[in-house]
Amino acid sequence: MVWSKYIQPRLISLACSGKPFRIQRTKIVPLAIGNVLEIGLGSGHNLPYYNLDKVDKITGVEPSEEMQKLAVNRIINMELDVNLITSDAADIPIDDNSIDTIVCTYTLCTVSRPLEVLQEMKRVLKKGGKFLFSEHGQSPEINIRRFQKRIEPIWKILADGCHLTRDIKDLLDESGFIIDSLETMYLPKTPRFVGYNYWGSAKSIS
Repeated sequence: MVWSKYIQPRLISLACSGKPFRIQRTKIVPLAIGNVLEIGLGSGHNLPYYNLDKVDKITGVEPSEEMQKLAVNRIINMELDVNLITSDAADIPIDDNSIDTIVCTYTLCTVSRPLEVLQEMKRVLKKGGKFLFSEHGQSPEINIRRFQKRIEPIWKILADGCHLTRDIKDLLDESGFIIDSLETMYLPKTPRFVGYNYWGSAKSIS
């Protein structure tokens, strides 16, 4: 209980604050505009990278109360209108077609039902709206994929359900998102089994 409620969230927040992850955030978060929904806001690592001139409001979905507490420490020092929601990302209490931009970083690896979460994103995203993402996932190299698969059961316990073998492009394709841009690489100074990164933007036409 102490581990999962207090220690684990802080360790995950610390791990996600490293320089390689910060650089990835700068590639997508400043592109957000209008009414923004962030899936898995966590401790608020993305907040400093939003363009205040282009964003009207941010709604952050975060089921962990401890993570929300860490995020509030950032929010109170920023000129952002941020509303936190304690909700399952597969069942978001937001109206259909009401969001201009969805931001999701290092979250699709952890949610238990990623396709349902992506379908829920499509529901709330306006036609022509943008889905901005940066995620780690399955490596294209056979040997690394084998290692990812081997250690994933233990890794999920240590990292709050984080999966190593999810192919982010396949998930986006299967959910019906249209990918506008997609780049991949191994993050520098990051173990390869956890460092293969997918980032870019997508949209929904339905």
